[in-house]
Amino acid sequence: MQSHPDGVRDQWVSRNPGLDASAMEVVALVKQVSSLFDRALEPLYEGAPLTAPEADLLIPLRWATEPSIARRLADNMGMSRAGVSKTLAKLEKRGHIARTPNPADRRAALVTITESGKQAIDELFPRQLSIEAQMLSGLGTDRAKVLDALARLAEVMEDGLANRVRGHGRDIGLGLSNIRGAQAP
Repeated sequence: MQSHPDGVRDQWVSRNPGLDASAMEVVALVKQVSSLFDRALEPLYEGAPLTAPEADLLIPLRWATEPSIARRLADNMGMSRAGVSKTLAKLEKRGHIARTPNPADRRAALVTITESGKQAIDELFPRQLSIEAQMLSGLGTDRAKVLDALARLAEVMEDGLANRVRGHGRDIGLGLSNIRGAQAP
């Protein structure tokens, strides 16, 4: 599978000798996979009581044993803090989450899912998982290899990002261990 048709990579390299365009192949495939999932899930969210970003936030909150804060959700999910804050405001307005003052830090509210939020995600998420499972069913015995390759990709990217922001005091962990549990690299 050619990730960049018509020799786009080669054209960039020929125009800019010495340019390392090797990442284009990986990035193009990651974007293609993401786009395919978005297209497959689009019908599920048409007319649904939740948007995809809202569901993404309710999923980890559904089984959380303690309240979370927006910053932690954003960091663990690799989402922007502004986007998470905006989505949480919409969820709170509709009664799907509750925010309470954080006694340890007045700047960060504690976020918990409400019964309404639990009901909404309990109805929607199993249908999303079904679509995703159907899309990936063709992997068969290659599933473990794909998981290992994706885990390695995430690890390399987290290390690369950490190297770029080192010294800036930012915690950039994207929470791969939250997704794969003990299997995380």
